[in-house]
Amino acid sequence: QVQLVESGGGLVQPGGSLRLSCGASGSIFGINDMAWYRQAPGKQRELVASITGGRSTYYADFVKGRFTISRDNVKNTVYLQMNSLKPEDTAVYYCNTDFLKWGPKWGQGTQVTVSS
Repeated sequence: QVQLVESGGGLVQPGGSLRLSCGASGSIFGINDMAWYRQAPGKQRELVASITGGRSTYYADFVKGRFTISRDNVKNTVYLQMNSLKPEDTAVYYCNTDFLKWGPKWGQGTQVTVSS
């Protein structure tokens, strides 16, 4: 089996930055797409950004120009650099990794709170 461990969330002031990480471990036989989602209280989970094995990226309109997704295929880790954070970015952020052998798996989530 595999595990995903997220880190990097926390409390930040508006305009600040955070970097999220999500590392995979276990019986990894290859990874397809990796992505970050978020879920705010009372709202549905939504896609924030994704990156393919070839490093093609997709960003939701509400984070374009502010967030950057990247991956390290040696470390089996996906990152989300978040700049110019806004209060509306407050949510639990989840990574989703599509494993060749195991299919899509979710991380445990990490809280991001943007507040003064």
